[in-house]
Amino acid sequence: MNKISLTIAVVAVAMIVGCNNHNGSKNDPIADTGRTQRTENLLENLKAYGDSGVYMFGHHDDTVYGIGWEADYANDSTVGAKSDVKSVCGDLPAILSFDLGHIELGEDKNLDGVPFERIRKEIVNHFDHGGLVTLSWHLNNPLSGGTSWVADSLKDIERNTVAAVLEGGEKHDQFMGWLDKVADFINSLETPYGVKIPVMFRPWHEHTGSWFWWGQDFCTAEQYKALWQVTAERLKDKEVANVLLVYSPGTEPDGNPDKYLERYPGDDIIDILGLDAYCSAPDADSVQIAGYVQKLDKNLKMVSKVSKQHSKAMALTETGYEGIKTADWWSATLAPVLRKYPVSYVLVWRNARERPSHHYAPYPGHLSGSDFVKFYNLSETLFLHDVNALYLKR
Repeated sequence: MNKISLTIAVVAVAMIVGCNNHNGSKNDPIADTGRTQRTENLLENLKAYGDSGVYMFGHHDDTVYGIGWEADYANDSTVGAKSDVKSVCGDLPAILSFDLGHIELGEDKNLDGVPFERIRKEIVNHFDHGGLVTLSWHLNNPLSGGTSWVADSLKDIERNTVAAVLEGGEKHDQFMGWLDKVADFINSLETPYGVKIPVMFRPWHEHTGSWFWWGQDFCTAEQYKALWQVTAERLKDKEVANVLLVYSPGTEPDGNPDKYLERYPGDDIIDILGLDAYCSAPDADSVQIAGYVQKLDKNLKMVSKVSKQHSKAMALTETGYEGIKTADWWSATLAPVLRKYPVSYVLVWRNARERPSHHYAPYPGHLSGSDFVKFYNLSETLFLHDVNALYLKR
């Protein structure tokens, strides 16, 4: 691969992973914004990626399980050792994604059964190799006791959940304690040589739909903005200095910037503008796949304009095609759209070991495996080895 010809990418990645000098220093400087300088560097260089025509590839839960396997969580030597993506292309994603669901309950494993301590170790290891991390949070419903996902039998209760967790609400104190657990975890993400690891945190996502209790039909625009405000203020109060906050609606705005920004909490809170967009074509129907391309193109075009107007980095924060039922989905469906817009990274969802049909990245023997290698070799896609190679050229 010849991906290091892009000078701006060389500079960007060098700044992002510049913490990997292993000089033993405990110095982790804080910028004027109150965030660590490395976190500020990450934000600036995510913008630079978009402008340089390259983007990082990410995969949710990539190194903890996959199709037909699960990591040995008791064995630290297996940290970062296995990955469906790596098994196909020989490289790890540049970005790993993990979920914090159930941390609010004080449990030792997240909602997908991965120990939080293992997630912490995976994050430290990936950072130490030059990689980046994004975190989502599918938290339970503090009012109904249900999950993040709306249940038909609980809808009347769930319509009041956001109001209940805001100041003055009956679940406000409990919710503050939940946020504290998130803050404590992010604060715990520190290397042995004293560096706080920058992470991108993406709560309250896909709010333009109505399948989560913070979704469109379950709170007002002002309540949703207040939910973000409470979250940001609590993280600041807990002195979390290594986090970037990501706003990621679904495709419901349909290319309309006013709809996309209808519940936007503000430039002072949000650092990265995202989009969640999935391909739904159960039978590899060409019409449905073409509809995904059209929808993705229309919405990314809109987000690119909004991101420029607000001076924000942008990303395709979740996407994918469940089961990946076409052999050339990576190079013929996804890549041509991404090539047109200044996305800093693209993230596909997990390969569920408990549901083999629920996978969004290829695994050995998958029909799209060869095409994924083609995608990997594109000049614009960056995986972990590309990040390291660019750093070494510094």
